Amino acid sequence: MSEEVINADPPEGRPVDAASGANAHGHRNLGIALALICMAQLMVVLDGTIVNIALPHIKDALGFTDASLPWVVNAYALAFGGLLLLGGRIGDIVGRRKVFIIGVVLFGLASFVGGIAQSESVLLASRILQGIAAAAASPNALALITTTFPAGKERNRAMAVYAAMSGAGAAVGLILGGALTEASWRWTFFINTPIGLIVAVLAFRFLGESARQTGKFDLPGAITGTVGLTSLVYGLTHAATDGWGDTWTLIFILGGLALIGTFLAIEARSRHALMPFRILANRTRGVSFFVMLIVGAAMFSMFYFLGIFVQSIMGYSAIKTGLSFLPFSFGIVVAAQVASALVARVDPRWISGAGGVFVAAGMFGFSRLEVDSTYLTHLLPYILVLSFGMGLIFVPLTLTAVSGVANEDSGVGSAVLNTVQQIGGAVGLALLGTISTSAIKDKFAELAPGLQKAAESGQSPEQIKQLQGQFTALATTHGFTRAFIWSAFLALGAALITLVGLSIKHKDLANDGQPVHMG
Repeated sequence: MSEEVINADPPEGRPVDAASGANAHGHRNLGIALALICMAQLMVVLDGTIVNIALPHIKDALGFTDASLPWVVNAYALAFGGLLLLGGRIGDIVGRRKVFIIGVVLFGLASFVGGIAQSESVLLASRILQGIAAAAASPNALALITTTFPAGKERNRAMAVYAAMSGAGAAVGLILGGALTEASWRWTFFINTPIGLIVAVLAFRFLGESARQTGKFDLPGAITGTVGLTSLVYGLTHAATDGWGDTWTLIFILGGLALIGTFLAIEARSRHALMPFRILANRTRGVSFFVMLIVGAAMFSMFYFLGIFVQSIMGYSAIKTGLSFLPFSFGIVVAAQVASALVARVDPRWISGAGGVFVAAGMFGFSRLEVDSTYLTHLLPYILVLSFGMGLIFVPLTLTAVSGVANEDSGVGSAVLNTVQQIGGAVGLALLGTISTSAIKDKFAELAPGLQKAAESGQSPEQIKQLQGQFTALATTHGFTRAFIWSAFLALGAALITLVGLSIKHKDLANDGQPVHMG
């Protein structure tokens, strides 16, 4: 398949300011312009977590199984992560404002479809469309700041607000998801529709278009990479119901790996690669991306399993569940401040390595959960420990992931970092979800004879139903704790890889992004 070529000129009647990259119209009402960009980014970011609170309700309403439920999260993450680099590249060529608007409109429409969904297939299709839309909107939202805001104080302030909005997205998603789910899980989707349409309409008025480039985008790479990842994740998920030796499980896993290999071969040869090998070739950046891949898996699994456990086993309401995760945001903020202060004096591998140990300790704490566990004793301490570890990991690895990258590749470097987090989360959740589902089935099979004995002893149908509920809770808890044990091992592996592989010194990291002693 050949690479597509697009030739485009700046739109007539909308001159582009050469110094700032913004047209004259874009420089008016900068506050409104920033609000529009941040609203779109918040909508995209929080959608990664907002549905976590609604998952038990979605499962009951649409008949998802334990094996298929992770796809509500993974369908979005795979489409978003797999097409994120392509979305940014298309924005460079076609026009960032145009692609941004298309993205937010599609996001709003896909969300409406998800809200009215009456079946698994329709909901999952809407999640895929949401991911595609997010891949168009998110990278161009950031790029539009440079298009719309003049260089200097105004652009720096806009970047700071954008970063704060992106960071707050996860916490806002959990709280908002809880509040909306109290009314109906469908509102976690409906809420995006008016926001997307309003942002799209106002974007024409208040956002400036970028100067269009003549160039190519790597469509073969995008297709092989995204389809390969989807096949791999489907194979991992399929193993939960049919086993690792099943023919279709092996076909999807091996087929996915083959397509990913094809993607890497395309990227190695393409002059317009979505993921240039020069970005990955450096040891420090390669280690940073790989560790963030593992961290994404830990983050996704934590939100997924705990979100279900707190509601289904502990009996929390949706809004109470959302609020119960607030300390996670506080822990990350505190740790980020600590890491920011340390990174100028301590080599990043020690900071991130310590963070990995904290994450492993938190995951191990969750692996000790039982049906009668309490929030203050068995959840809160480990939420704080894990969140503190995440904060210690994020700050130095974000810096090392883009350190030493040439100016023309800085946008690609940042996008690759976001991509590996999304992909790591999807692949990790598929694997851990399969481990969990298999453990749940095995535990319930072990407990099932108790139901037969209860029926034979003459217990009433109501008593048998109650006993079945107890067995389900025990099996579910057992399955989730097995997943957390594996998450702890993943986090320890990430810590070890960081300590051994991340060789950049803190002095080099501070050298204007041009390290001297990189491995």
